[in-house]
Amino acid sequence: MTDHAAVVQGEPVPKSRVDAFLETVPERPFRGAGLHSSAAPPRGATSHDGESDKHRHHEALSAPARAERQRRRWATQVVVADELARRAVAERGLPPVAEVSPTQLLAVAENDVADMGSIVAAALAHSPAARTLLAELEAEQHVPEEAVQDYYDRNRDRFLTPDALRRGVDPFGRATPSDFLPFEQVRQAVEGELRRAAGRRAFFAWFDQARADVVYAAGHEHPGDPAHPDHEHRH
Repeated sequence: MTDHAAVVQGEPVPKSRVDAFLETVPERPFRGAGLHSSAAPPRGATSHDGESDKHRHHEALSAPARAERQRRRWATQVVVADELARRAVAERGLPPVAEVSPTQLLAVAENDVADMGSIVAAALAHSPAARTLLAELEAEQHVPEEAVQDYYDRNRDRFLTPDALRRGVDPFGRATPSDFLPFEQVRQAVEGELRRAAGRRAFFAWFDQARADVVYAAGHEHPGDPAHPDHEHRH
């Protein structure tokens, strides 16, 4: 039996790192994280067949074990993201990053899970290296002035003045120019939002490319890999 969970650029990532990370993860850190599968049979499925009942009973008993195996696979992805980010930070000549905390419980905002998927959201919460890389990628993004103006023009409902909001002004109806915050007042905030979004897209692209050549040990594959019987593709 191998003692590593994955091999990154020819170097093993020990299972102990996955075990240590799992110690910091609540049993159900957030909904929809792809860590657990429902043990319930399909809605409306009924049968008086003894074999079917036995099968459902077996499925119910095996579901916790399957969920735990998927939880380990998910954790492996987070640890691999940390390892890849460490290497990327070093390759870019950025200052050394802090080590991950072995005792701090993982805390991930539900909105981040919805926006980025549970693996990337957890990696950014867990890994100082991943956060450093994301910040670097964000700083590299150029947001054209035309993109900022276009966002302002297409999302007028986001820029109503407090008074217009109190009066219930329809931003796409009879609103007047005075009902909106001036472009120059919000331009910097809009540019920052667009830069963060572009930085996240760059991070996703980097992660997908960086992990393409990672080799996983049995039981540590991606949760959505159809090569193993537990596979499910939920981010």
